Amino acid sequence: MGFLQPSADSAEAVRELRGWLAAERPDPLLIETSGSTGSPKRVVLSRDAVLASARAAERRLGPAGRWALVLPPSYIAGVNVIVRSLLAGHEPVLDGWGDAAYTSLVPTQLHRLLDDRDAVAALASMRAVLLGGGAIDPSLRQRAEAEGIDVVATYGSSETSGGCVFDGVALDGVAVAIGAEGRIRLAGPVLFDGYDGDPGLTAETLVDGWYLTPDAGQLDEDGRLRVIGRLDDVVVSGGVNVPLPAVAARLREHPDVIAVEVVGINDEEWGQRVVAFVVAKQSGLDRSAARDWVAERHSRAWAPQTVVVLDELPLLANGKVDRLRLRDLA
Repeated sequence: MGFLQPSADSAEAVRELRGWLAAERPDPLLIETSGSTGSPKRVVLSRDAVLASARAAERRLGPAGRWALVLPPSYIAGVNVIVRSLLAGHEPVLDGWGDAAYTSLVPTQLHRLLDDRDAVAALASMRAVLLGGGAIDPSLRQRAEAEGIDVVATYGSSETSGGCVFDGVALDGVAVAIGAEGRIRLAGPVLFDGYDGDPGLTAETLVDGWYLTPDAGQLDEDGRLRVIGRLDDVVVSGGVNVPLPAVAARLREHPDVIAVEVVGINDEEWGQRVVAFVVAKQSGLDRSAARDWVAERHSRAWAPQTVVVLDELPLLANGKVDRLRLRDLA
């Protein structure tokens, strides 16, 4: 099948993937990563890996059913929705919610859909709503579950054929370990074969059957995975190591904040400056209030030196926050 074009519409993607699933010896699928934090890469996925992911997800979620596609079909999350629906013997719902039993969303989508009563009713009628592709604000999940929506938080990437850890627990056949510097390592039949045209990066990333993710995490006493954030999301500001995901997580707890993303940029005075981009309620959130709020929980040295209020965060086609665009704005 080769490269699934980002421009492919949903119906076309369904036709292509149906043929790919039925082929005797299909070419691997090439999935382009979102490029939310750097240059996009083409991930080589075998049919066996994609099928392993779909079957493991079905075993975890329960009875097979129809899926509603509301994500771009060229990204791995959209591919998974189509494949899982076809394997269950159903055409995916491409317009609206129909009689879908499942869907997959990113946090920004769920946040917006919670203001639509018809969408809330449709989501609440489903067996599960998978939520991944970024940090999940606990209050967002609580709000969704209060509406009767069964949210399943997923962790994974194109390199793992999509989400392979559901609510902190690895899918059947997937192994999770924490390596040096707290790096999350993943193994199992869902792994990719490598990066198209980049054997050097493949060798650095796939080591002894393990995918070395760019993320830091911890395993609790029950073996559940907690994702802390990207390893490169620590900046040195004024000589202090500042973990940006922790700053963003704290700001998301502020009652006047709707959404937030935190980045670091080079700065002559600080070395790197912490910049918070905030979508706020009418009452707003100024720099002083943001700094005080962060300092209540963490070191004041972690507090953002700059707060930029936006009407909305810039997004990529797959719904993830465009962090490169934010750095340009900063």
